[in-house]
Amino acid sequence: MIKLDSLNINYNDKNILKEISLEIGGHLNILGANGSGKSTLAKTICGLVEYNGEVYINEKNIRDLSLKQRAKLLTYVPTKLEVYDEFINVEEFVLLGRFAYKDSFFDYSDKDKKIAKNTLEFLNISHLGSHTLSSLSSGEAQLVSLASALVSQSEVIILDEPTANLDPHNAKTIAKHIKGLKKYHQIILITHDLDLASYIDSPTIFLKSKSATYFEKYEEFYNEAKLKELYEVEFDGLVVRYD
Repeated sequence: MIKLDSLNINYNDKNILKEISLEIGGHLNILGANGSGKSTLAKTICGLVEYNGEVYINEKNIRDLSLKQRAKLLTYVPTKLEVYDEFINVEEFVLLGRFAYKDSFFDYSDKDKKIAKNTLEFLNISHLGSHTLSSLSSGEAQLVSLASALVSQSEVIILDEPTANLDPHNAKTIAKHIKGLKKYHQIILITHDLDLASYIDSPTIFLKSKSATYFEKYEEFYNEAKLKELYEVEFDGLVVRYD
């Protein structure tokens, strides 16, 4: 359970989101126009940006949790794989996702390494294990980001625009993995891709004018009249099929 209580978020002296109060008990899609605050809200839930108000994870205020405690509860997957060491390989990078479980000054355990190995196999990217991060294609990099999130075994996985800049084939691959993960994790998906959000089929919040509107049922949001009202453009159904 994630609870947002009177959340106000400012960036560069500009108010991005105002008085957001929500209880997120399960999966969620976060949609809105570019600049509406989708990524900012996601980072706030993880405690990665400054905010006023309160954020609770399983009734625990995230301000009171250590970084390792937060990592065991939730994982944020950014839009683009961030490479800090161009020579680190995929196996080494994915293993970093187990840092919250690692004893200080000790190497990663055999259990950690097995979890990382099994995750690469699960996502069908074991063959990339020795490849450096800088050598990966966009689709491969996104799968590696997902692997790093999975090895953390956190309750909540927040995915920020996971199919951005991917071709249709790789977007479909990522979409299928995300939908499958709903069986094991609470998935919060941030996207502007209505086709992807429709396929994932979770309750939706729509960000607009600094506020959030919640839609629990699919048909409440995915109809041409409501989409036209929210996006202020004409809609003629959804286009891409992921299934």
